[in-house]
This record gives sequence, structure tokens and C-alpha cells, in this order.
Amino acid sequence: MTGAHGYSARKDDYTKRLRRIEGQVRGISKMIDEDKYCIDVLTQISAVNSALQSVALGLLEEHLGHCVSHAVAEGGEEADKKLAEASAAIARLVRS
Repeated sequence: MTGAHGYSARKDDYTKRLRRIEGQVRGISKMIDEDKYCIDVLTQISAVNSALQSVALGLLEEHLGHCVSHAVAEGGEEADKKLAEASAAIARLVRS
């Protein structure tokens, strides 16, 4: 699909959130460099994982509400393709 994506309206929000996550990951690296307590490092890793899951779920919601719904409305092979893509993405998120 070309043109605007489902997340386009919230692109700045996603970018800001990913920058915060990037900072959290750098902080974890620093914690390890400074020999911080294992549980404290694991707690921060858990927080990053949760933040990434939140971004992923937001993107998935945008994809379903925009790309998939438009393809389904048009029907045909493109609808089947978008539904299969969404199903595979959901499966990856569930496994992660």
C-alpha cells in the first residue's frame, strides 16, 4: 500500500515514544556497565518490553482500522492478503 499509513496521524507520538524507549535501552546498557543489581536491570528490561508492546499494539490497531479495513471494503485478493498479514503480525506479537 502506498501513501499514508494508518499510523500517520500519530507518527509524532510513536516517534517520541520510541525515542524514550531508546533512552531506556541506553540506560540499561549503562546499568550493566556500572554493575547494577541484576533484578534492577531486569526490571528496566521488563519496562522496555512493555513499552515496545504498547507501541506494537497501537500500530496493530492502526493497521487493522486503516489498511485492513480499507482492503476488506474493497474485497478480493488484496483483502485476503491484508488479513493474512494481520494474522501473522498478531501471531508474532503473541509469541514475543
